[in-house]
Amino acid sequence: MSSKEKIAVVTGATGGIGFAVANRLGKDGYTVILNGIEDNKGAERVKELTAQGIKAEYYGFDVTNEEAVTSNIEAIGEKYGKIDVLVNNAGGLGGRSRFEGMTTEFYRSVMALNLDSTFFASRAAIPFLKKGEHPSIINYTSNAGWTAGGPGAGIYGTSKAGVHAITRALAKDLAEYGIRANAVSPGTIDTPFHAQIKATKPEVFASWANNIMLGRLGQPEDVAGVISFLASKDAAFITAETIQIGGGQALGI
Repeated sequence: MSSKEKIAVVTGATGGIGFAVANRLGKDGYTVILNGIEDNKGAERVKELTAQGIKAEYYGFDVTNEEAVTSNIEAIGEKYGKIDVLVNNAGGLGGRSRFEGMTTEFYRSVMALNLDSTFFASRAAIPFLKKGEHPSIINYTSNAGWTAGGPGAGIYGTSKAGVHAITRALAKDLAEYGIRANAVSPGTIDTPFHAQIKATKPEVFASWANNIMLGRLGQPEDVAGVISFLASKDAAFITAETIQIGGGQALGI
């Protein structure tokens, strides 16, 4: 490994926004480490990136599994000697449930998917980020972190509010090491995440653009471009920030 090699770890990177981020960081010159839980898809994605001349590798592990996260992040850090950027992309709605009927198991699963995963990966990466160049952590929150989410998405909103807070807390905790921590808050992005409603209720899917100032849904590349900036030297004086990437959707129209 040359000392100039830049290492990016992207969790949940085998599809949607995560893969667009991995692709963009690869084009920015990073060696990209993709994480996921579908090993076949991970292998396919690495082939796609490699075909473009991007150095890429896949590590299959569940981001909610503390031991798996810790051992894999440590293996990556030890192999490359450092980590320059950690993108905690993995997460999701995890299903819907109103509070009265919510099981403790459901509550814990959504919190684990969004908040525990961010903590586990960040904690494991810190010793290797300390050896990185312009090192940073980039997390994903959501407008639901402010609005508390729609019906049945209250715990999703709660978990994302936690991500917003842990991002700022990490920024405070790591500033002395020159490690930055920021978050992005994507609006409605046209990804396979919305495939079901797009297929079954196309008119509802199309109508979502009416609530966005810029009049269109976001594309994965819209998020990837902002993450590329946050990881770069151009963002060297930005930390503890959350950037809304929603075409003005958060303000409502």
